[in-house]
Amino acid sequence: MTGVFDHPWLSGLFADGEIAALWSAEAQLAHMVAFEAAWSRHGHLAGLWSRAEGASAATAIEAVSLAPEDLRDGTAQDGVCVPALVRLLKDRTRESAIHTGTTSQDVIDTATVLSLVPSLQVIEQRLVTLDDALRDLETRFGDIPMMGRTRMQAALPITVSDRVQTWRLPLETHRDRLAQLRPRVALVQIGGAAGDRAALGDGADAMCTAIAQELGLGTSPRAWHAMRDGLAEAASTLSLITGTLGKMGQDICLMAQQGIDEITLAGGGGSSAMPHKQNPVQAELLVTLARFNAVQLSGLHQALIHEQERSGAAWALEWMLLPQMVQATGRALTGAVDLAGQIVDIGGTKN
Repeated sequence: MTGVFDHPWLSGLFADGEIAALWSAEAQLAHMVAFEAAWSRHGHLAGLWSRAEGASAATAIEAVSLAPEDLRDGTAQDGVCVPALVRLLKDRTRESAIHTGTTSQDVIDTATVLSLVPSLQVIEQRLVTLDDALRDLETRFGDIPMMGRTRMQAALPITVSDRVQTWRLPLETHRDRLAQLRPRVALVQIGGAAGDRAALGDGADAMCTAIAQELGLGTSPRAWHAMRDGLAEAASTLSLITGTLGKMGQDICLMAQQGIDEITLAGGGGSSAMPHKQNPVQAELLVTLARFNAVQLSGLHQALIHEQERSGAAWALEWMLLPQMVQATGRALTGAVDLAGQIVDIGGTKN
């Protein structure tokens, strides 16, 4: 059995095709090749080779055709895919102005960022879409009275708008978080063997800037090989977003209970044994994905602990967790938008 995001049938519930494409093996490989081409192209700024040698190598690298499977055996041997990638690029291009002065972590971290940044943009766009959908619910049903509940007991009357705003208002804050986060994670990784850029000499800043500009990223004062707070902050933001959506899902599950009947949904899930049921599948999914991300977040925080200048163990943990958290967040947002569209009544006015 594979993971739920790419399982033959569970993916029908959990998969997010748009986000998955941004993190696919093909996309990651393309990002790594783009980094290597940029490194060759701008290596003359640090005296690694001549401008002509670098330009020739960059052009040749960009013309190489590689498959993700080409890196499998090398990764099993070396623990990372980059040594195998570099061997293949050198063998197939017959160029020498390749990779000197950089290291595997520079390549893989930059590729990770090149998947993460557009993913966060997709998530931000979906937050806007969901905000619009919830505003529409407030317009249609906002003034309808309903019972407020504290600790799952009847409290005092509120309006539908009061309930919906607890789902909607955090979305703007999450968008602010994403905007604040972006310059802290949209960074090229350049450190070299020990993270100090020593191999680049006086040309380090110029070369870092040129590569970052080519890849559409920013630069940092030094490599962030062992400073992973940016990725942990991104993971925290993802968990906060799914937590908000999970609250919405939990509320709707409770509101849909028979006997409560505060919400009417169209297109609920069916039961194999009870054909009369309309299960709040999308609402339940939001709760599941919120709890999933909350669990994965602890792993990303464990991955903050990099020993000395580089960790293999903590680094690999990020590879296992971060892509899944991004996909879970993307799927939660599409599910929340779908769920908002399924609401045909709130407040029990049709009961």
